[in-house]
Amino acid sequence: MIAIHSQSGAFTSQDCATILAGIGEAPARDAGLVGRQRDHNLRRADITWLDEVPGTGWIMDRIIDVVRAANAQVFGFDLTDFAESPQVARYDAAREGHFDWHTDIGDGPVAGRRKLTIVVQLSDPGAYEGGVLEIMRGSAVIEAPRDQGAATLFPGFLLHRVTPVTGGTRHSLTVWAHGPAFR
Repeated sequence: MIAIHSQSGAFTSQDCATILAGIGEAPARDAGLVGRQRDHNLRRADITWLDEVPGTGWIMDRIIDVVRAANAQVFGFDLTDFAESPQVARYDAAREGHFDWHTDIGDGPVAGRRKLTIVVQLSDPGAYEGGVLEIMRGSAVIEAPRDQGAATLFPGFLLHRVTPVTGGTRHSLTVWAHGPAFR
């Protein structure tokens, strides 16, 4: 069976607050762009790329540590780099924020190189309703932990979604570990 790994406390509540405060100054973009077409039926959220936010290098250092340990213990993938900047997504109930079923295989220069998806829950679970990260593993749908600072890692080829946020705002940090295409 394909593994999904969660690590509680990958980031502290203070770490999450620092990340959210830092992105407040950076430009947010409409994340309805999936592939080459805008599709707000598929995704309705705003994203901020962390490479546009000063002083965020420590975040990638932490992600690398989490990925290194999880890959050694659980996945055993041939990982070589992080070719994309981490992104913080904001799913707001006022916009009916969500991201329907999709994979993270990617297109363009990263096509087939995204091997692991890492999602860190930045919001306090009491700050929003709905917005559940669900991952389809075979015929079973697994819900990712909602505790603040938890990291969930899974192969980028697995279908997953964020259910509609029905109250408040959900923030999450996502980044992909890359390597040679699967054979």
